[in-house]
Parts: sequence; structure tokens; C-alpha cells
Amino acid sequence: MSDRPVVTRIAPSPTGAMHIGTARTALFNWLYARHTGGKFLLRIEDTDRERSTQAAVQVIFDGLAWLGLEADETPVFQAARADRHKLAADEMLARGSAYRDYMTPDELEVERALARAEGRVVRSPWRDASPNDAPDRPFVVRLKCPLEGETLIDDQVKGLVRFQNRDLDDLILLRTDGTPTYNLAVVVDDHEMGVTHVIRGDDHLNNAARQTLIYQGLGWTPPVWAHLPLIHGPDGTKLSKRHGAQAVSEFSDMGYLPEAMRNYLTKLGWGHGDDEIFSDRQAIDWFDIKDVVSAPARLDWAKLNHLNNHYLRLADPARLAKLVADVHKSRDWPLHDDHIAVLERVIPHVRDGAKTTLELADATVFALKRRPLELPEKARDLLSEETRGRLGRLREVLAAAPAWDVSALEALNRQFAESEGVGLGKIGPALRAALSGGSPAPDLAGALVALGKDESLGRLDDALSLGG
Repeated sequence: MSDRPVVTRIAPSPTGAMHIGTARTALFNWLYARHTGGKFLLRIEDTDRERSTQAAVQVIFDGLAWLGLEADETPVFQAARADRHKLAADEMLARGSAYRDYMTPDELEVERALARAEGRVVRSPWRDASPNDAPDRPFVVRLKCPLEGETLIDDQVKGLVRFQNRDLDDLILLRTDGTPTYNLAVVVDDHEMGVTHVIRGDDHLNNAARQTLIYQGLGWTPPVWAHLPLIHGPDGTKLSKRHGAQAVSEFSDMGYLPEAMRNYLTKLGWGHGDDEIFSDRQAIDWFDIKDVVSAPARLDWAKLNHLNNHYLRLADPARLAKLVADVHKSRDWPLHDDHIAVLERVIPHVRDGAKTTLELADATVFALKRRPLELPEKARDLLSEETRGRLGRLREVLAAAPAWDVSALEALNRQFAESEGVGLGKIGPALRAALSGGSPAPDLAGALVALGKDESLGRLDDALSLGG
């Protein structure tokens, strides 16, 4: 298969939210395809017709789109290919690699009990029966698994894995109603989509043995297998609701950026030396599926928050302003037409300390308040007669400021305090309260620049009038 261009795929079932494990699997498939100059494909495994709603399918599309993982071809829907799956089963019957099993439900229960007692897998008495003896009753089509020897999986992550054929049952390929089962459908679809590398969670490792036998039963070459370790919670146990977010949409709602998630998920089970932060281009250049470790990865919220803060500090303020505005809208904050411009101006001054866009929204509240601000009692207590006088004189100095930027205002505030014969600690708390109305705000110069000159002076005037 080394002569063929690499084709990877992600094949989620639309039966609920997109799990973070599915997202990482999609990312690794995408990275490997991009690394090798191959293709990354999407297949929707929608054979569960009751649960596979259009809304559930859209969840997958939205999750991949948010992560920035675009497939190279139109998505394939598995349910639409049921007739092709049946033809493959017919071909296996003709080749002798599958057989019709006419056991009734009662007969199957007896065989299961006997197999358990004898410590073996279920084997149907119809396995080697003549077609001429077939009764006129419903049947399933089963894989005719070899009884001796081994099925070998040369896994890119797990290494060489051996399965004893005697321990592999004759799995059902077609049910009594003629519908295909998962393993048959996956093999046929992967083969006809040209998939060369199946990269998926290691909960599918046992399926790899059965699917290899189906490939062989159809005379096809199996793909290269790579089974990824699961993602565990911080305590080392299987990721669950008690560990917090599990779905891609939850991470989006919690204020994480997609580029931070890509960087973080890439590090869950793969690494490039000591590099913790890297671009998509670097990840594509460096990534190789053979470098994925076989041990489970652990979700580390501190590392994710650190990465997200890094990407918040790099992001375009205009983009962040829209994201933060969405957060405020979800909280029913009364946004006005000019608020996007305000957010763009304030975000560069408050994002260094924010881990998520939710925290960024919290840090921008002070700038969105409408005048006159309602000062809390603690803030009003700061406005003593002496402080009001000092703020009044500072207000005049600020009004005459020739430049309105952080460095200029830091120098101006410091010089003013020196002229008053006091430290900034005698001025800062009251000035901050006047500017922010008691909400969290950046340093004084940052708050003044974020608000702009006119708004800053107006808020000072309002606070001074309250004190009088």
C-alpha cells in the first residue's frame, strides 16, 4: 500500500454530541493526510435510522467546522449504501468465505450455552452444510472464520497484535431482514472510498481482526491499522461527565478557541520533543502516526487553559470582539451598536489574564457600562473630600494630555502622584472605581485607553458629582 496516496477518514455515528475523543481522532486523521499529501474523508455512519436525525448529522458538521477540519470530498452516508453492502455479502457467499445460518433463536441460545460450557465461541451447524439442505425459513449471513492459525494486525500504534482464529466467532454480516451489520459496512465503505489508513480509537482493535478477515474473504487488501489510546480524565480513569466537558460543543461554549483545541488535542498522545505550542503548519510537518504513544492520554485543564490564553493573546481583536459579544448576548447583556468597537479597543488591554472568552467577557464588562455608572457603596466610600479634590486636579491634567496611550498615561499618572506628594496607592483605587463602576478592570492606564478620552473624563465627572 506504500505506492498509493494516503487516504484517511473519520466515520462518526450521528447519535449525539461529538465527543472530544472523536475530535482528536478526526484531527489525527486530518494531520496525517495533510502530512503525507493525501486525502481526509468523512463518512457518516447513519445506519441507526431512529437516532440518526438531520440535527444529529449537523452536530458532526458543526463540530468539524469549528475545529477547522475540512474533508477533501463530499461526505458519504453509509445508510445510502446498504444495497452495495448486500452485494458484498453475496460475493462472499459465492467465494465460500461466508455462509447462510438458519439457526432459530431457540437453537442459537442452546448453542451459546453449549459454547460457554465448552469454553469456545459459537459455531453454527450450518457452517459446512450443503446449500441443498437449506430449509425455507429466515437466515443470517455469517463470516466463515478460519478455525486455525492467527490473524495478525500490524498496528502503527500498538505494534504487532495476534488474534487466534479459534477465538474469533463467525460474526453476522447480514441480519435476517437483509440489513448489513457494522463490520461488513465499514469494510465495504473503506475499500470503495480508497481508505489506506484506518486511524481510530483502540476500542475498535478487536474489530480490526474481524474486518481483516472480511477483507480477505472479499479478496481485498486490508488497510494500515492505527488504533489510538483513549483519553482519560485527570485522575487516570475513563473520561466521564464528572471530569467536566466531553463534547466539542461544550469546549466551544466554555470559551476555548479552535486553534487552541487543535494544538492541545494534538499533544494528547503525540509529541514533538519538548514543543508545547506549535502552529498548524508545524503540526502538519511534524506529525506521523507512528509517533503516537500507546498509553492513554490524560485531559489536563491547566495545560488547555495555558494554551488558550496563548492563542487569545495572538488572536485578532476584531475576531475576539465578535466572540465576546456572543458571550454577552448569551448573558442577556444589552449590547448597542457601538459596543463591538468598544470591545475591539478594550480587549488588547485585558486579554493577558484571561484563559477563555468567558473570562474575557467578564473583563470587558466595565467598558460596556452606560453613564452615569452606579458606584457600589465600597467605591463611594473611597471618594473622601481629599480624594475628590485630588481626582478633580487629575481630571484637568488628563484633559490636557497631549497623547492618549498606555505609556504616556502611565507617565502622566506617576508624575501627577509625585506632584501631589503621594503614592499612586492614594489615587489608584478611587480612579479605578470611577472608571469601572466597581467591575474588574485592567491597570489604570489600560483602563483609560480602553475607554477612550471622552468616556474616561465623563466617568470621572460623574463620580465627582456623586461625591459632592
